[in-house]
Amino acid sequence: MPRHGKPQQRQPLLLPDAAPAGDRGGDGGGGAMRRRRFVAFLAISVALVASYHHLAPAPASRYHALFLSLGSNDTAAAHLRALTTRPHVAGTEANAVAAEYVRGVLSSSSFPTRVTPYSVLLSYPIHRSLSLSLPGHAAAFNFALVQDTYPGDPYVEASAEVIPTYFAYSGSGSIAAEVVYANYGNTKDYAYLASRGVDVAGKVALVRYGNLHCEDMVRNARAAGAAAAIVYTDAKDFGGTGAKGKRKWFPDERWLPPTGVQVGTLYYGNGDPTTTPLWPSCAAGEDCERLSKEELDGSAAMPGIPALPVSARDGETILKAMGGDAAPTEWQGGEGAPMYRLGPGPAVLNLTYIGNETLATIENVFAVIEGKEEPDRYVIIGNHRDAWTFGAVDPNSGTAAMLEIAERLYKLEKKGWRPRRTIIMCSWDAEEFALIGSTEWVEDNMDMLSSRAIAYLNVDISVFGPGGFSPRSTPQLDQLIKEASQMVRDPDDPSQTLYDTMIRHHPPIARVAGAGTDFAAFLQYIGVPSLDMSYGIISAAAISLASANIIVLAVEDYPVYHSLYDDYVWMERFGDPLFHRHVALASVWGLIALRLADDEILPFNYDSYASELEKCTKVVEGGCPGCPVSFAPLHKSINQLRKAANKIHKEKMMLQADNWRLKTRDYTVKVRDINDRLMMAERAFINREGLDGRPWYKHMIYASSDQDDWGTKAFPGIVSAIDKANKLNTAESWQLLQHEIYRAARAVSKASAVLDGRLT
Repeated sequence: MPRHGKPQQRQPLLLPDAAPAGDRGGDGGGGAMRRRRFVAFLAISVALVASYHHLAPAPASRYHALFLSLGSNDTAAAHLRALTTRPHVAGTEANAVAAEYVRGVLSSSSFPTRVTPYSVLLSYPIHRSLSLSLPGHAAAFNFALVQDTYPGDPYVEASAEVIPTYFAYSGSGSIAAEVVYANYGNTKDYAYLASRGVDVAGKVALVRYGNLHCEDMVRNARAAGAAAAIVYTDAKDFGGTGAKGKRKWFPDERWLPPTGVQVGTLYYGNGDPTTTPLWPSCAAGEDCERLSKEELDGSAAMPGIPALPVSARDGETILKAMGGDAAPTEWQGGEGAPMYRLGPGPAVLNLTYIGNETLATIENVFAVIEGKEEPDRYVIIGNHRDAWTFGAVDPNSGTAAMLEIAERLYKLEKKGWRPRRTIIMCSWDAEEFALIGSTEWVEDNMDMLSSRAIAYLNVDISVFGPGGFSPRSTPQLDQLIKEASQMVRDPDDPSQTLYDTMIRHHPPIARVAGAGTDFAAFLQYIGVPSLDMSYGIISAAAISLASANIIVLAVEDYPVYHSLYDDYVWMERFGDPLFHRHVALASVWGLIALRLADDEILPFNYDSYASELEKCTKVVEGGCPGCPVSFAPLHKSINQLRKAANKIHKEKMMLQADNWRLKTRDYTVKVRDINDRLMMAERAFINREGLDGRPWYKHMIYASSDQDDWGTKAFPGIVSAIDKANKLNTAESWQLLQHEIYRAARAVSKASAVLDGRLT
């Protein structure tokens, strides 16, 4: 089809006249005539071929290069400003306005759009109070529990709409008890308290934000016997450096102000708590099966105890009132902080929290660009829209980047581009509560997605500062990420590409597995290849965690996380003043989507997967020296995967070398066969029974740790079984570990069989 004007009619192919019977050679007049006709035929053929190439659509690579040239800093900035004028928690009118903005931008690009609503259980605060009492003091100190605005704050009026600081799904109740300081609130911290004779039972556990997410902190406090939990933001981690009197914070610096509070969710699950796990929710007014309130209250996924987040200033006030032994050096605060003591008491905290858990409507927004040759194959890109406050970094830097991609794709369409496969753009709702929007949609469309989804490409936070490109993915996408990042200049150093800055990280590409954002349902529930990416500072702490296969956004990277101060001003001053980082991230994100949508043969490389699993197996074995089990089944299955990966790679290379047969049916069938095997191999890592004790998590290779909902663990079932066996040291526990090794090995062998295209 021509790029301009109406389609032109192709002329029928002219063949030379057949020679008369009996006249098969010679130099007579008949032969000369045949030669003249043949020469004329060649000339017409050459002209037709030239005409065909002139009229044929431009190759995909040309459109991909054009896509990279269409980025707009101003467009990204305008979208972010529009999305962050008001705080927009899921289930509120302001978030419905944000949903309509996203739908309007997508529909203005002439893409078919739709909104899919679900009625789900959300949690809001009704009443919060916290006071501190000391023996011998008649009056208690009442905490304000308010995040202060600052002089000249352009969002001071909108700040009145910010939801009061709280933890979603916190247990309701009133507790008056002494305080125990438990550092970052992990299981090792509580073990240390027990070793020092500090009893947490019935007390209020005071913990500080760090390398665990809040739901894990509160779960650990409950497991230790605490009656309630207070989680505060320590100035050492979030408040910057320098002497106490000289420290600066937002709006002067990027650090969290003393009254800043990080809010979050305590639900230890994914999706609507009334319908998850294993079946989807429905729209308001429709009938769907739900758990009862009694079933919810008794669920291990609910925190079960009252909990409240507080500021650095409030946390320090509590610590000053505590007695007991001095905490270890590594538990202490920064320069100028008081001595931190373990307790218990003599300070007594009186905490009351009453929450309202109610069914509310959330809205997922979609745009669909239908594929021309393979409309039944989906490349899905997504980002959540809801935010605890203004959400300039989390998540709307990602939303702005996705809308900027949409506008570029619209311009490509006007130039004649159509994707080979269907591209679906998704704006998820209620991610902050429990990945609800994406999880319900995946559960709702599981069968279609299981057979048709090529990959899910997620960006939650697209930009949180300078520093570099940080992708994480399932391993078959590694090579594609490298190739795409080589095509995009680094916005902070145009002499380098994103690839150049990425390979300075250790590792350059981390693994996507923890339950931190919306890829979870795609990867861990139905086995769709997935990635997530961002642009920002890579601290030494983050690199250390990444090298241990644990992905945690270090607090110094983005200190205003989930607080009042995550607004457009913070992004404009500290995150991305020129908005060129947004554009660069959108460029590599969109280019990866285009390659997956347009490449005739999917750019997946499973040799990377085999290499990664070999490394992970060594790590797992290293955590179990002398264990009375055999890892031989796992090694054998990984060797099978490598052989299958090499085989399909050779098939791909041979097929591409024979591309002169492009229009033959055999070629088309073979391309489809290879692509199906490449697409479906990840599904083979799914086990219908799921992980032990966590049936929703079905991926045998990558999932969150059962001790850390955000931590990434390879072979999570094996890692959990090793931990139990080392503690119990019983024949049954070692037998369970061997069983988990076999389960992982079977999953890898299944993936090998899919790649190989064979039946047993």
